[in-house]
Amino acid sequence: MKQFDVVIVGGGHAGCEAAAASARMGAKTALITLTIKSLGVMSCNPAIGGLGKGHLVREIDAFDGLMGRAADEAGIHYRLLNRSKGPAVQGPRVQTDRLLYRKSIQRLLGRQERLNIIEGEVIDFVIRGERVCGVTLANGDDILCNSVVLTAGTFLNGVIHIGKEQRSGGRVGEKPSVKLAKRLGELNLERGRLKTGTPPRLDGNTINWHQLEAQKGDDTPTMLSFLNKQPIVRQISCGIAETNPNTHRIIEDNLAQSAIHSGNIEGVGPRYCPSIEDKISRFHDKSSHQIFLEPEGLEDSTVYPNGISTSLPLSVQKSFVNSIVGLEQAKILQPGYAIEYDFFDPRCLTGSLALKAIEGLYFAGQINGTTGYEEAAAQGLVAGLNAASNALGQDEVLFSRSESYIGVMIDDLTSRGVTEPYRMFTSRAEFRLMLRADNADQRLTPKAIAIGCVSAGRREFFEAKASSLNHSRKKLSEISYTPNQLSASGFNVRLDGTRRSAFSILSQLDGSPQDIISRLSDFPEIPSQDLIQLWRESLYSSYIQRQRQEAEVLTKDENKKIPDKFDYESISGLSLELRGKLMRFQPASIAHASKIEGMTPAALVLILSRLNR
Repeated sequence: MKQFDVVIVGGGHAGCEAAAASARMGAKTALITLTIKSLGVMSCNPAIGGLGKGHLVREIDAFDGLMGRAADEAGIHYRLLNRSKGPAVQGPRVQTDRLLYRKSIQRLLGRQERLNIIEGEVIDFVIRGERVCGVTLANGDDILCNSVVLTAGTFLNGVIHIGKEQRSGGRVGEKPSVKLAKRLGELNLERGRLKTGTPPRLDGNTINWHQLEAQKGDDTPTMLSFLNKQPIVRQISCGIAETNPNTHRIIEDNLAQSAIHSGNIEGVGPRYCPSIEDKISRFHDKSSHQIFLEPEGLEDSTVYPNGISTSLPLSVQKSFVNSIVGLEQAKILQPGYAIEYDFFDPRCLTGSLALKAIEGLYFAGQINGTTGYEEAAAQGLVAGLNAASNALGQDEVLFSRSESYIGVMIDDLTSRGVTEPYRMFTSRAEFRLMLRADNADQRLTPKAIAIGCVSAGRREFFEAKASSLNHSRKKLSEISYTPNQLSASGFNVRLDGTRRSAFSILSQLDGSPQDIISRLSDFPEIPSQDLIQLWRESLYSSYIQRQRQEAEVLTKDENKKIPDKFDYESISGLSLELRGKLMRFQPASIAHASKIEGMTPAALVLILSRLNR
């Protein structure tokens, strides 16, 4: 009988990250997966990162996690989203080669010390009293341990829908976890059904790329991992297509055949990643919707048409795909489908993602009601760290809302629960000006070093970077300029007699950091990467204090009562979504309002301001 400190169940993004984190903490770890060849599979889109999600990837990387490194090893098209906006809400995103990403994850796991990978199906838990002591495999073997992390993804009672056709599956080509779902049902946990979907995969050789707009990657790519400075493999362009009125007519005429619209699916889908059927139904005024044609690999002709997720029958999928300019001859290699699966109310978990009812059992990923690779991987990191800590008799590793997007997500899940698949957005964070993607390592790597879960190489890299930054920061704070000096150098500045440090003028003067340096001959000489980082710090320094004050106000006034039938409609700045939820739930206090799913700190401040009038 095998014995481990920690057992991870499931080899998706959450499971891989949990297994690596547990092993890095020093725990003897087993990762149990249905098929070893599926480790690191990207079951939906071939991309990592994005708005909010890129922040999570950077935070995982700050803890020496896998996702950022694997994404860079496989990255074929980089784009920094929200580039025209401030650094706080910019999201690094990379489209990857699916095969290279999977190989990278498997290679990183394969060389991880203290990690064993076992092929098999977990169908039961070994529970003694109120503590989990291991798992039981389908072949009857028991594997004993001190902690278990369950990362079941979409496999718990998974059902795939294509039109009116239904078949069991955790994802296309793989069977669901039915026995494990039944065993979990015996634990009397609050559960529900969610759904997600994927578009048809197209043969790129049958697409008329000349008729489509080309989308190039960034000239200066932003890496996902702090360890990398530039792309590792060849870069490519994507294509942009658009639906048209004919496409919409075909879909509208066949809505009754959609699994989503026919009533065959009871699970709730992600609001912010709707199917093409939902788009056509909800946005009648739009005559077209963009489709981003994303090649799935350098040596793979498969193309992922991002934007047309569907559960219509294959014949209808063929008709509407071929109605799109540039896709008239496109062949479908794999039909789009919706998948429905079980999840458990994450309010049954603690902040360490431990199940409150059973000691030593942790949940991570879509089992907690989230959607997306990045959200799953971040939960896997948290659960893996804490499963190892529990097994080794160490303190919990908790993430707060004020230090990380991971902390925001965990608190949202465990305190508010979910009514739809949870997705990370920058608007969910009170301190988003501080919680930038660019400073995730400064915020979290010291914590990771303190608990002993980073490699020697990562530690040396970070400490060298931090030392350089501190030295440059000191240089910029030691030199200052009078208003007359700045005015003489061509800057538009108030002649108020106040000297300004080199650090403060980075954000206060008109011009880029490089422009400021060129105008001030005695500006301290510092490395270019430090200059950009310190410019970002300077840019937000005054706003961060304001955010802290707003958070303090919310904490102070959280018990403030909200009158019955309060007029939310009259509050400008509240989104239609939040107005609807507030009017439906009628919270009795600011504290109650803060627990509504999707509520933001900015919205709470607006409500407080109206109450205080």
